[in-house]
Amino acid sequence: MTFGFAPSSAASLSTSAASANRVLEPAEWAAAGIPLLRNPREVVSGLHARHQPRPATAVVAVLDPDDRLRASASFTRRPAPADGWMFRNVLLAQLRRVIPHDLRRRTPVRTAVLLYCREGDARWTEEDGAWMWGLRDACTLHGLRCGAYITLTRDGWQVLGEGRGGRRPSADSPREPFATSEAPPPLPRTGGVASDVLRRAAAR
Repeated sequence: MTFGFAPSSAASLSTSAASANRVLEPAEWAAAGIPLLRNPREVVSGLHARHQPRPATAVVAVLDPDDRLRASASFTRRPAPADGWMFRNVLLAQLRRVIPHDLRRRTPVRTAVLLYCREGDARWTEEDGAWMWGLRDACTLHGLRCGAYITLTRDGWQVLGEGRGGRRPSADSPREPFATSEAPPPLPRTGGVASDVLRRAAAR
């Protein structure tokens, strides 16, 4: 299992030091025991077809124990420094909108995954680390298992930490039909800009 690293400037290093507890490094993510997706291509294609993400769009989805999609929401990330705490709050707000929590369960049954469409290549960035931190924390607070973090770029998609990916769909792909012949059940969806939490954080 290998990771690439995007070059960082002195400014990004300074930001990293300031939010060290809000970013997960690749080694930490790989050691976290994130459950593997049975069919990542199907999950990615389904989310792409539903939400048609473009750069700076995040899609959070909840899967049942059989990796079937139960709920999903998409939103646009506003320009602001990458901060896992801010991402956690936004993801948690989106999860609360589309699906009830599972906090009463002793063991999480459903899994949340995050697809983030961004510029650049598939190598890990500090922004990815902040999304990972935010996803893990939001899952804990909503009673879900923390699932895969997937990047979608113009080169294709990649499940970070697993080494699995593909060229299609990509950030430039047109809408694709669902992989299954069976019509998908209607799912809640939010679109446009993120919640008031993200807007307030970005304005700071």
